[in-house]
Amino acid sequence: MRKFWAALAVTAALVAAPVARAETLADALIAAYKNSNLLDQNQAVLRAADEDAAVAVAKLRPVIDFTLRGSWIKYDNEAPNGFRGLTKPFYSTDDSSAELTASVLIYAGGRGLLGIELAKEAVLATRAGLVNVEQQVLLDAVSAYVDVRLQAEIVALRESNVRLINQELRAAKDRFDVGEVTLTDVSLAEARLAAARSGLAAGQGNLKVARERYKAATGNYPGNLAALPKLPKTAKSMEDARAVAVRSHPAVIQSQHEARIADLRVQIAKGSFLPTVNGQVKITDNLTTGSGNTTFGVAAVQTLYQGGELSALYRQSLARKEASAAGLHQTVVTVSENIGRAWSNLEVAGASIEAGSLQVTAAQKAFDGVREEATLGARTTLDVLNAEQELLSARATKLQAEASRYVGVYQLLSVMGLLTAEQLKLGIPTFDPEAYYDAVKNAPATSTRGKKLDKILEKIAN
Repeated sequence: MRKFWAALAVTAALVAAPVARAETLADALIAAYKNSNLLDQNQAVLRAADEDAAVAVAKLRPVIDFTLRGSWIKYDNEAPNGFRGLTKPFYSTDDSSAELTASVLIYAGGRGLLGIELAKEAVLATRAGLVNVEQQVLLDAVSAYVDVRLQAEIVALRESNVRLINQELRAAKDRFDVGEVTLTDVSLAEARLAAARSGLAAGQGNLKVARERYKAATGNYPGNLAALPKLPKTAKSMEDARAVAVRSHPAVIQSQHEARIADLRVQIAKGSFLPTVNGQVKITDNLTTGSGNTTFGVAAVQTLYQGGELSALYRQSLARKEASAAGLHQTVVTVSENIGRAWSNLEVAGASIEAGSLQVTAAQKAFDGVREEATLGARTTLDVLNAEQELLSARATKLQAEASRYVGVYQLLSVMGLLTAEQLKLGIPTFDPEAYYDAVKNAPATSTRGKKLDKILEKIAN
């Protein structure tokens, strides 16, 4: 009875013991998103671009300066009226004043407003660049996850290969002992076993490399990886995929904003030929004498000649506008080409999987048949080893094709511009590119908006 209760207690403990949860592809993607240094870096770059928008707004606001001056002068042995040798006792004076100056840009040929619009376009371009980085981070995570599973399966294949060749070596030795084969058959089996062990060591090395790549992509070494989930949907045809990519790929969107920035720079360069008008109010108070004055002024500055610099800058902006337009067209061409390449790679991988399945089936039948015939003396040890090698190669090739096709689907999503945490529905809080911009776009100093900015900065820091 005591043994019964002991056994029952052990069974209950086993049932109650927590089962280690397998790490899924979604877990890897979430870890990659949260731990990516690249994303952190580019999010900071975006915040810097947001501040450029605030700087552009601030340039149109009044600038208020306060100046406090103080001086003390000591006059020592000063000769009056030029008579040498006649001096008066030294004396000193002091002087202090306070000055409050307010200046504002009244007119600059529209360059101020154009600067604000340019900064906004730069923010949008940087946001698109951040999305591109996010896609690369997630694609690297998918590729690393699939690669770890692939290398582990190949190691398992090679371990099986070593066991099979060990069996063949023992069989060859047994047949040699009874005189059915020669020593050459035994040596062939030994050579193949050494090669199989070498292949296993290489596979184990590749698995270690894959694990390091996984850590670089996600921030942690892989644990027990779950089976690959069902592939996400992409597009029904290559043309549909191309249409989506040309419309929504972040590289295209970024190039569009950069082309707009180049156009704004042309307008700013053209405006630099126009005069600049500034208004100023200055209040001065002499703290020593108690006197003071207030000055109102307006200054208009028109550059008449600057050695041709303004004209050169204008021509330069025109050239850069042309370069940006060409860059936009080339980006569309590149994205379209990448769609075709990704789609073709998927088709090739699909055909390879189909052919690989047939090859594995045929190689398995051939191996079984050759090994059976060898036991009857109709086949040599070399025939068996060759058949086993063919089977190993067929299985490895099929595994690689399946891995290529799986990663290829995510690669297609990436070149379509759809490989983001939001599109993949990872269910985690993602970076909001508008939160920081909304807090700083009006160039806050101290206010309710400034307090909101402080909270955002604290959240980022944590």
